[in-house]
Amino acid sequence: MKQPVMQVGVRVGQVWADNDKRAEGRTVRVDEVDARYAYCTVLMAATPGGRTGQRTRIALERMRPTSTGYRLLADAP
Repeated sequence: MKQPVMQVGVRVGQVWADNDKRAEGRTVRVDEVDARYAYCTVLMAATPGGRTGQRTRIALERMRPTSTGYRLLADAP
């Protein structure tokens, strides 16, 4: 079984952008972090009428700047 990976630096209040070209323009704000996931609010959806304002859960191992990961846009205040 795969062990959880805690990404250093994922903190409440940060804003991240989705790097996946299918979700271009999607941004999320981190509201909570546990050992495996970042629980986020979608600030800007990738499509008009998308999931803006809804909560989503993202595996911490995806919170890194790869082609299908996320990149940090704004650090926590």
